[in-house]
Amino acid sequence: MSSPTTSALMTTVCTKSAPTEPQPGTPWLILVTGAPATGKTALSVTLAARLRVPLLTKDAIKERLFDTLGWSDREWSKRLGAASFALLYDSIAAHLQAGAPLVVEANFKPQFDTPKFAALRERYPFTLLQLVLVAETEALQARFAARNAAGERHPGHVDATFEGEFAAQLEAELYGPLDLPGTVMEVDTTNLAVVDFGAVIEAACQWVTGQGRFSAAW
Repeated sequence: MSSPTTSALMTTVCTKSAPTEPQPGTPWLILVTGAPATGKTALSVTLAARLRVPLLTKDAIKERLFDTLGWSDREWSKRLGAASFALLYDSIAAHLQAGAPLVVEANFKPQFDTPKFAALRERYPFTLLQLVLVAETEALQARFAARNAAGERHPGHVDATFEGEFAAQLEAELYGPLDLPGTVMEVDTTNLAVVDFGAVIEAACQWVTGQGRFSAAW
């Protein structure tokens, strides 16, 4: 049973008419998604380690490209970002083709990424859990600015030049769950100090083992 704090921060729904728990012989896929600065990386690293499965992240690929090809301005960062997503999808396909479960972390956008995952699912069926991290706009902008000031990310991202674009993306509500069959768990990370990430990871582990009994609200 989740704690009272977690209950106020997590909601879970089952979407569309498809198996919502892993099925024998079908690999499962956990997507950790949401806007930048919602806490996706920390959650995905811990979750993949707990499940002992591969973790694929867009930024890890992008930063390897920075280190190999160099970095420059925002336009170059965007070009490598597009290349990173292409490589990420190739890697996901390779794992699913081999029947291997995995955790994937990126700032997916439903408008662009739902059709891509739907096409992947046609080729290599999988059972899906989406962990969608959300937060209030003001909290995300403050966290993003603080992260930039602290120099926490690879300099190739040139995040200081992205703050205006980031604000516009938040206003346009570009981030959210992909419109795909499966289970969606939304986690509000507006106040990171009160988020029980251990409970989120435990819920994901229960989903993997088929022990989760998800309802519309926690």
